[in-house]
Amino acid sequence: MQSRHVVLLLMAVGFLGFGAPCVATSAHAEVAPAARVSVHYQDPHEFTESREAGFTHEYNHGDYLQRLQKFLIARATPMVAPGDHLAITFTNIKLAGGYEPWLGPRWNDVRFMRNRYPPRFDLNFKLTAADGQVIREGTRKLVDYSYLMNSGATGSSDALRYDKALLARWLSRGPANW
Repeated sequence: MQSRHVVLLLMAVGFLGFGAPCVATSAHAEVAPAARVSVHYQDPHEFTESREAGFTHEYNHGDYLQRLQKFLIARATPMVAPGDHLAITFTNIKLAGGYEPWLGPRWNDVRFMRNRYPPRFDLNFKLTAADGQVIREGTRKLVDYSYLMNSGATGSSDALRYDKALLARWLSRGPANW
């Protein structure tokens, strides 16, 4: 009887958010597979995007980092074999477009899409097998100077469409060519 009260108390604490969530387990419970893809950001406050626009603009509240992370995980997971793991660490990000403060205060928060402001991503990646053996690793500097003519991004209203298109093209090469 007392153990039942302890279980109920632990579940209540987990439900209210006072600790780790409690989940009843049994011998037949399914265990979620380990994530095949992880995305990390090394010093995001030092990214070119952060220095140029600051963390005051809508893209730079960190929201764009979460959106890019979610996008990459969704795109890369089917490409990574079960049991393998792809770790991507961004060391610098500059989103497509740029600000032109010399146009006056009314234009301070307007991101202009011009060829001279291409999206850029500096990243490190490591693809490891289930046994921990490194399959492939490297450093990449991705940039798309013709992003405005990229047919993969046109027609979309996503504010990160050009950035996502560049990352999607890199991923589409497949693990053997990353």
